[in-house]
Amino acid sequence: MPAFTDSDHAFMQKALKLAHKAAGLTSPNPLVGCVIVSEGKIVGSGFHPRAGEPHAEIFALREAGDRARGADLYVTLEPCNHQGRTPPCTAAIIEAGIRRVVIGTKDPNPEVAGSGAAFLQASGIKVEIGLLEEKCRKMNEFWNKFITTKRPFVTLKAAASLDGRIATYSGHSQWITNEKSRHYVHQLRASHDAILIGIGTLLKDNPRLTARLPGETPRNPYRIIVDSMLRTPLDFKIFGPDGNAKVLLATKQHEPEKLAPYRELVRDILILPSNNLGQLDLKELMRVLAQRGIVSVLIEGGSEINGSALDNRIIDKVCFFYAPILVGGRGSLGMISGKGANTIDMAAKITDVTIRRFDNDICVEGYLKQTG
Repeated sequence: MPAFTDSDHAFMQKALKLAHKAAGLTSPNPLVGCVIVSEGKIVGSGFHPRAGEPHAEIFALREAGDRARGADLYVTLEPCNHQGRTPPCTAAIIEAGIRRVVIGTKDPNPEVAGSGAAFLQASGIKVEIGLLEEKCRKMNEFWNKFITTKRPFVTLKAAASLDGRIATYSGHSQWITNEKSRHYVHQLRASHDAILIGIGTLLKDNPRLTARLPGETPRNPYRIIVDSMLRTPLDFKIFGPDGNAKVLLATKQHEPEKLAPYRELVRDILILPSNNLGQLDLKELMRVLAQRGIVSVLIEGGSEINGSALDNRIIDKVCFFYAPILVGGRGSLGMISGKGANTIDMAAKITDVTIRRFDNDICVEGYLKQTG
């Protein structure tokens, strides 16, 4: 690991801050920020705003102009070395006369990892890798999973009472958590490509599943309905004005006339295999979603869909909210059903746990190790 200075850290922090400006907007591309420094001063900066537009390095080089010659470039992710929608950034860096490139983390794509750095080094540019590496890598945890496995990153979100109930015995559930917790959920929605919901929760709550943030106009995610029996009412709020652009319906094979009215309302109908219990294959659904360029999925379902997601081991991260109330009741719903673990040692393990508070609500986040 190179010996980075305090100034190096400060400039990479600036690049990270720039990258976060496009949070939720760049998919299926990663978040990237870049600054160019000459004689201790930033002369150019930029971030990647969305897929199809120039990368962070190009914006920074344009701003720097001739001042880039002999300067240092700090970038959160290894510069690309291949022709995609835009030309390779490595060529632009070399042409600009950059003398040193400091990279937060290598590109995790197994097809290209390291090639950008190697190309720059072969051209006589000093390259140093690993500055604030963990922060740079975690910023793109969705994309890292997608690019290495060809599957979306899946977050399971649930809100429960302190005794783990997501609804009373009568089915009442709104609202368990407070307004600050719900605001954070809308931030989660805005940061994910898609929200997945099961038919049970859809019928009970009739949600819109849009990202609603005060004073902001966030990108609304795709809404995915998992409904094997086609029980979704045609007049529900989830379809909204953008239904045929943003709603995907996952179901099993049905007669064409039964599917016909839904084809007018949704972007696409995904026909999936099901098991002997009639449950759709969620692993196959993840594969299909990845083919459509969906990098991240937020599950906001009920006990049944949560259990199916856990049983199928598609969950990467959990985000559980607990409110300081006790619901009780033999018939009240828990957070996760499904088959579950037979013994405690077989339970899914959560790592890298973080805890935050939203007034009196507690939010627990952590990661599951993928096994399939």
